[in-house]
Amino acid sequence: MQIKSKKISETKVALSLSADTEMLGVLKENALTKLSRSIKIPGFRPGKAPLHVIEKHVNQQELQSEVLQTAMDQMYRQAIVSENLRPVDSPKANVTKFVPFTTLEFEAEVEILGTVKLPDYKKIKKSSKKEAVTNSEINNVIENLRTRSATSKLVKRQAKDGDKVTIDFIGTDRKGSPIKGADGNDYPLVLGSNTFIPGFEANLIGCSVSDEKSFTLTFPKEYGVKALQNKKVTFKVTVKKIEEMTKPKIDDVFAASVGPFKTVDELKNDIKRQLETEKTQQSKRDLENAIIQEIVANSQVHLPKILVDEQIAALKQEINQNLMYRGITYKEMLENEGMSEDAYNTDVLTPEAEQRVKSGLVLAEIASEEKISVSPEELEIRLQILKGQYQDESMQAELDKPEVIRDIESRLVTEKTIAKLVSYATKN
Repeated sequence: MQIKSKKISETKVALSLSADTEMLGVLKENALTKLSRSIKIPGFRPGKAPLHVIEKHVNQQELQSEVLQTAMDQMYRQAIVSENLRPVDSPKANVTKFVPFTTLEFEAEVEILGTVKLPDYKKIKKSSKKEAVTNSEINNVIENLRTRSATSKLVKRQAKDGDKVTIDFIGTDRKGSPIKGADGNDYPLVLGSNTFIPGFEANLIGCSVSDEKSFTLTFPKEYGVKALQNKKVTFKVTVKKIEEMTKPKIDDVFAASVGPFKTVDELKNDIKRQLETEKTQQSKRDLENAIIQEIVANSQVHLPKILVDEQIAALKQEINQNLMYRGITYKEMLENEGMSEDAYNTDVLTPEAEQRVKSGLVLAEIASEEKISVSPEELEIRLQILKGQYQDESMQAELDKPEVIRDIESRLVTEKTIAKLVSYATKN
């Protein structure tokens, strides 16, 4: 077999392959043996006739197709190993010459992983920030618990700070056109909770039931919906209900009502422990992200287009799932963001997809350099832990699928790689 390789780009290679007559002859014999099992030849038991006799009875087109496909598969696999290529997609093959059983020449174009050039990641030094839990943070949690445990009663007076009002509202632009994402019906809002944009809740203090009030506000420049950032919106609000909220006192009775606590001190200590755990975990994630971001930023990686496209599709699926829970469509989200689908793909999805792919390739390269692997015992332990979390039989069966097991193994390798990087970065 002859192999010629031509580099089209850093992530694409063209292969020109040709088979010799000896190879095609062996494959022809194998194909005849395989096809003989499904045909009947007078005077011979199935599969026992000589090959030259079998050849006269088989479908010649089927025989040629079997030899051609098998030859191309074998030659391609050998070329990948010989040229030390790492394909990320199936090849686009084109037969340029085929004389049955004597000559085969074909070309294959394939996307590959290019060279990944890593910085000296072992010299990166980072430390995690340890933040203490403050009394203010503990008190904020207690206040949230009091708000959730509060009782309410309808009142006929004007609304004041701390009341819960039920409202209908709609936001319009300068032309009076409704703005999607700036409206709601029967919306419960606690005045003073600061859950709406600055100024909204303050405008409702002093309102009575059935009052209608209009006011214009400017959305913050860092607002989550891009289309509304720094935008002036006129709100028309109808107050439908006012409820006075009565929060429970902070005493031992309150502590016992929200959990297995006998005293307020026990409740506060438990809150402190939980906040400390959250801060420790967040600090760990921040440290890992900082290390990875620095390594990725200083790595040279050529990204195969197909991997980026696959990641864009995965991002879209994630977004659509989240939007489904929020009750809006992808099209409505784009309208809220003030972006076309093409612009969103170019400005938002593609950069995020490229960053994810680059990070994955860099971590995979480090795992290879560090010779990080997962033992069968480690994989089995993780599988059993996951199965223990799901009692549903269909979910447990899902964990037995080869592709799922490979994905779990890949995640374990990534976890061990990140742990290795953290050990390098934090070592004195």
